[in-house]
Amino acid sequence: MKRILFACMATAMIATACNNETKNTDATKDSNSTVVEKDKPADAKDQSYTMPDSATMMKNWEAYATPSDVHKMMASWDGNWTSESTMWHAPGAPPQVSKGTTVNKMIMGGRYQESIHKSEMMGMPFEGRSTVAYDNARKEFITTWVDNVGTGLMVMRGKWDDASKSMNLSGTCVDPSAGNGREMNVREVFRIVDDNNQVMEMYGPAPDGKEFKMMELKLTRKK
Repeated sequence: MKRILFACMATAMIATACNNETKNTDATKDSNSTVVEKDKPADAKDQSYTMPDSATMMKNWEAYATPSDVHKMMASWDGNWTSESTMWHAPGAPPQVSKGTTVNKMIMGGRYQESIHKSEMMGMPFEGRSTVAYDNARKEFITTWVDNVGTGLMVMRGKWDDASKSMNLSGTCVDPSAGNGREMNVREVFRIVDDNNQVMEMYGPAPDGKEFKMMELKLTRKK
């Protein structure tokens, strides 16, 4: 682990040195030319910061890389689950219900959770894979999702609400029915009912633009 941290620190120091060299070069250019500042994008943000000492860098990297209490909570979700999904294609439309399985497993030394979902969709085999990350620095969850009924990647971010024991995520995904790559806003609420039961709800836009509940997934731990 320390070798990896030192390698990351070295990369950061090299990048900073390169940035400083670039700034020095730009300063030289500024003294001889009036074009440099005009070439800078108007919305560019200042990415400069004060480089901490090596001991602080090591401490920060270790804190970022070490699984936290949140990761331990995620690990408690490991195991085999049965699933029941209910989908609505539009507000008021008859629901489509299917049953399946979910397998959760912490990976990379307990830093991420990988989930494999299998069921049926419209009479055909369905498989989806997700990863759940908790970013120690940002104090937020990041999830990804891919499946065999699409070719895209959905990424969502959000916070944990301890009072309701729920993860509240938001992001965007492609609306395949549009046929032109149009993206739509989506929202997910993942709630822990108890040690053996979980519920996930997915919300998206209706034809009139208003949000509606598109899917509900109930998970029950296998005994």
